[in-house]
Amino acid sequence: MAQIDVPVLIAGGGPVGMTTALNLARYGIRSLLVERNPTTTRHPKMDLTNGRSMELFHRLGLDENLRDAGVPRENAFDILWITSLVGHDLHRFHYPSAAEKTDIIRAENDGSHGAQAPLRVSQVQIEPVLKKAIDENPLIDVRFGTRFEKLVENGPDGVIAEIVNEATGESDTVRCRFLAGCDGGGSRVRRNLGIQLDGEENVAGAFMVHFRTDDRALLQRWGPVYHLQSGMGTIIAQNDHDVYTLQAWLLPGMDPSTMTPEGVLEGWIGTHFDYEVLQANPWHAHFVVAEKYRDQSVLLAGDAAHQYIPTGGYGMNSGIADSAAISWVLAANLLGWGGDKLLDAYDLERRPTAWWHLEASRRHMGVRQQITMLYMEAGDVEEEGPEGDARRADLAAKIAALGNAENESWGVEFGYRYDQSPVVAKEGEAPAIDPITYTPSTWPGARLPHVFLADGVALHDKLGVFWTLVALDDSDTAAIEAAAAEQGVPLEVLRLNQPELRPIYERNLLLVRPDQHVAWRGDALPDDSAALLALVCGR
Repeated sequence: MAQIDVPVLIAGGGPVGMTTALNLARYGIRSLLVERNPTTTRHPKMDLTNGRSMELFHRLGLDENLRDAGVPRENAFDILWITSLVGHDLHRFHYPSAAEKTDIIRAENDGSHGAQAPLRVSQVQIEPVLKKAIDENPLIDVRFGTRFEKLVENGPDGVIAEIVNEATGESDTVRCRFLAGCDGGGSRVRRNLGIQLDGEENVAGAFMVHFRTDDRALLQRWGPVYHLQSGMGTIIAQNDHDVYTLQAWLLPGMDPSTMTPEGVLEGWIGTHFDYEVLQANPWHAHFVVAEKYRDQSVLLAGDAAHQYIPTGGYGMNSGIADSAAISWVLAANLLGWGGDKLLDAYDLERRPTAWWHLEASRRHMGVRQQITMLYMEAGDVEEEGPEGDARRADLAAKIAALGNAENESWGVEFGYRYDQSPVVAKEGEAPAIDPITYTPSTWPGARLPHVFLADGVALHDKLGVFWTLVALDDSDTAAIEAAAAEQGVPLEVLRLNQPELRPIYERNLLLVRPDQHVAWRGDALPDDSAALLALVCGR
């Protein structure tokens, strides 16, 4: 049994684990990543990388590679409600393509948009891009086909863990300062720690059929559409060409053991057609969040920490934000300028955010359930003639009235804020966050709003790797620069000299963390800059 010494052991090589390794490497931190599967996933686990995640992938230089792997930039994000694929279309919610959204972001340069357009892409395509990046990074020791076996020791100063090669059965001991549990919903790391999940399990279910077909006359009879939805589920166009995923709802009384992929698929489509089933299985969704994200030197992220139904697409996207959060606090501690309170802050920031995303997902699921009832109450919506037309028009109007917050909750996506954080300056009672509408805000704990600056470069692209003090004017920043130098805190000053940005950024000075969230703001430095830095660095 060999012994491996590494600063951070990452259990789990899905998107969250791989992104965590890349984020740590960006900060100069070595890691060992172990993944029990020999290859990246073949399971279609998600289909949307939202704008906030794309901002975080952009920092890693991966956004264009991911877009090349996803649906073409010119394809829209339309959601179309139908009776069936051999029946009638009811109501379309139109959303711009990534290319159109990019143009909108630049034209409406008022802080109300993310810096990046979202991306339609399956996890099947995302993971190889991330795998190539970690394989090429000299700071990451990548071991697929190796499982995290058990936690041998966990204390305030580090972890001893055992890992096992799946092919040979050989074990190695890993000594590390930190263990990041990114190993999915059945997390072995979480179970080793005895951390329980709060919430509800098995709240909804579906029968998933992942399939390939060249019958675009059928699957694209209304043109390329992101989601084709009915009261009984959704077909997701994975590549707008030949690969699709059906998620057919399992209603009370349905027994998935008696169902076949062919029966489910052809029943939902409404006809027989030529196709190849790539994968099929029933599944049940959970609304759960881990009771804590930190146990001494072990921290959880991604599905190991939270699980929700896919409505809204918050699962992996929350995990990518977890990765941005966990990586900078671990790096800060390892580099010596971050204190133990940063590790506690990770829990106090990301766990409430998980509940925020969970409740949004629950609301979206509630709308889906309402629409399912509308379909059931509508009568025969396939009937031709005036009576069928009237039923369809009535159903379409009711769907339109319920709206599509599932794909429009910009406040949930960009507006979450770390109000409970012990390492963010306080300003009194925080303003409410609208889950639908994103209002740019620099209230401490919020994500820094995006704008393109006078030179055409995005403000986010000018932030330093670690701390950045953004100055809209010529305010004196000497005191905090001196305090940072004395404390060994890596701080850059970004002087914009654009006072016209004040309506968006609200203060002349903004202290921005490595994860792009605002830690403090003011029109002048505080009386004690050293104390401010000690607070925000968790010391």
